[in-house]
Amino acid sequence: MDESGKPQDSQESAQPQPPHAPDGARPQGPPEPPKDSGRAKPGERKPGGGILMGRPFGVPVYVAPSWFLVAALITWVFGGQLERVLPELGVARYLVSLFFAVAFYASVLVHELAHTIAALRFGLPVRRIQLQFFGGVSEIEKESETPGREFVLAFVGPLLSLVLAGVFYGGMRLVEPGTVPGVLLAGLMISNLIVAVFNLLPGLPLDGGRMLRAVVWKITGKPMTGTVAAAWVGRALAVTVLIGLPLLTHTGALGGPRPEIGGADSLTDALLAAILAAIIWTGAGNSLRVARLRERLPDLRARTLTRRAVPVEPDTPLSEALRRANEAGARALVVVDRQGTPTAVVREAAVVTVPEHRRPWVSVSGLAQELKEGMRVSTELAGEELLEYLRATPATEYLVVEPTGEIYGVLSTADVERAFVAAMARPS
Repeated sequence: MDESGKPQDSQESAQPQPPHAPDGARPQGPPEPPKDSGRAKPGERKPGGGILMGRPFGVPVYVAPSWFLVAALITWVFGGQLERVLPELGVARYLVSLFFAVAFYASVLVHELAHTIAALRFGLPVRRIQLQFFGGVSEIEKESETPGREFVLAFVGPLLSLVLAGVFYGGMRLVEPGTVPGVLLAGLMISNLIVAVFNLLPGLPLDGGRMLRAVVWKITGKPMTGTVAAAWVGRALAVTVLIGLPLLTHTGALGGPRPEIGGADSLTDALLAAILAAIIWTGAGNSLRVARLRERLPDLRARTLTRRAVPVEPDTPLSEALRRANEAGARALVVVDRQGTPTAVVREAAVVTVPEHRRPWVSVSGLAQELKEGMRVSTELAGEELLEYLRATPATEYLVVEPTGEIYGVLSTADVERAFVAAMARPS
C-alpha cells in the first residue's frame, strides 16, 4: 500500500494475471454468503430462494416462484383430462387437478429428501432444497469422497420415486377405477414412474449422469474424467430430447394420437422438448464448469494470497503508517495495542477516501475494522475450506496468522476474488 492508498506488488502477494477465458466461459466470483443463514419462518420469502416451507432434517425447503406457474399449468392440463374421464365433476375438476399438482410436487420433495438424507449420512452438508420449474434440486455443498458414495447418493432419488410409483399402484388396486381416488392414484403412479425413468437417463445433470460419473470415476480413478464423460453424454441426451421427443409424439410411438404438423399439440410438444433440452444442456455445462473449478480451487491458498502487513498503534497518523508500510514493502496495516496484540485491520477502501493533505491528521484507528470472531484466518487454509471460512464471516480484510498465533499478514477479499476469477478463466 503506497501513500496514495493503492496496493503495490510484493513478494508475499504477487497475483497471477487472468488469462483469456475460453469462448463461452463466464468467470464468477467466490460463492456468496449462505442465503439461508437467517432464521426465516415458514412461509417467509427469502431473497433468491423463494418461499420457505419448512426445515425437515434441519435443511430449509424453498418453493421458487416458477413452481406456481408450473402448478397452474398442471392444474389446467390435468383438468382437461379429467373432463374427458370424469365429466360429472364439472368445475370441481380443477380442485382435483390442483390437489394432483401439490401431491406430485410432494413426491418430488420425497425424491429430493432421499438425496438429502443420504448426503447427511455421508457427512456432506446440504444448504437447501428448492422446488422449482420442472422439479427440484438438493444443493449439496461438497463432493462425495468416493465413487461408491457418489453412486448411492445419486441412485436413492430415482429409487424413492420408483417406490412411490409402486405404492400408488398398490393404492390403485384397492380403490374402484374410474373414480376420483382411482384417477389421482393412477396419475401419481405414472408421474413418479416418469420422474424415476427420466432421472435415470445417463447424462449430467440427471441422477443417471451422476451414476455414470461414479462408474467412470471408479474405472479410471479420476473424478474429473467421470464428470467430462457424463457431461458430454448429457449434452448428447439434450440433442436427442430436442429432436426425438417431437418425432416420437408425431409418430404415435408414445401411445397417443398423431398430432398434425403445425398444430397446437405439435407446437406444445416441440416447446416442451426445447425446454427440457435446454435444461439438460445447461446443467451438463454447469456440472463440467463446477468440476473444473473444484479441480483448481486448491491453488487458492491463504498463505500465497496474503499481503505483507506492518503493525501500528491506534493513534498513529495515516501518513506515518503508510510511510512505514512503504519502507517495509508492505501493503496492509494491522492495528495493535501497547502489548503488540492485534485488535483491528485498516480497511484499504477507507484509506483511499482520505485526501493526501488530510492524512497527517487522521489516525488509523478511525479507518480500521475491529477484529471479530472469524476474522482471523489460518495460513493453512486453502481451496473450498478457505472460501467457506470467508463466507461464514463476510469482511473486506482478514488477519492471517500462523498456526502458532504469530501475525503473517492481511488477506483482502478483493485478492481472493481476483485469484478465483483467474482460476475460472484458465484454459483446461
